[in-house]
Amino acid sequence: MHRPIRTALLLAAPLFLAGITAQIGAQAPANLPGKPDPARVTAGTYTADPGHSFVAWRINHLGFNESQGLVGDVTGTLTIDPANLAAAKVSAVIPVAKLVTPNPAITAELLKAGADGGKPHFFGANPADATFVSTSVVPGADGVSADVTGNLTLNGVTRPVTLKARFTGAGTNPFNAGARTIGFMADSVIKRSDYGVMFLLPIVGDEVHLTISAAFEAK
Repeated sequence: MHRPIRTALLLAAPLFLAGITAQIGAQAPANLPGKPDPARVTAGTYTADPGHSFVAWRINHLGFNESQGLVGDVTGTLTIDPANLAAAKVSAVIPVAKLVTPNPAITAELLKAGADGGKPHFFGANPADATFVSTSVVPGADGVSADVTGNLTLNGVTRPVTLKARFTGAGTNPFNAGARTIGFMADSVIKRSDYGVMFLLPIVGDEVHLTISAAFEAK
């Protein structure tokens, strides 16, 4: 992919993800395999599709605009029963080492080792995967949203985080052997200082806005 096209896609991705849920249903063709119909969700344990599960992040840059990036290849599991949504459980593994930004130099800085073996500015070379493990699910009154609270481990630190999750579609995936599939999006805000990432505070923002898109499959 040409660099200008890739850069444009990376810059647009968080904004696209933030707005796409409002479009689902309103503009979706009637013959799509997945539909935003909770009645299509069947009980079971599902596995994340890493090719279609990722985290977009954005952070204030010097008060001028926002820096943005993506982490893809997210893996994990979801156990869900439509008759008892509060008992749902979700876990995820986010490969921080695979993060990308629109600018190769910025990506390299985020993953650069510390000088002379010292503490890196951000995540360092070959950073450990981040993980999220849910501890509670509080379904919304609308039947398609939920507050999912869990423990996020990032950069060697574990802290509680709440995700504002939204069901976006369910059905069978014709491109993956007819796997039963459920899609979700979620938003959250964390502080990088909570996870020991202090470099350039406060001129580069502390709050990191996360938008998560995930597809879970049961074969």
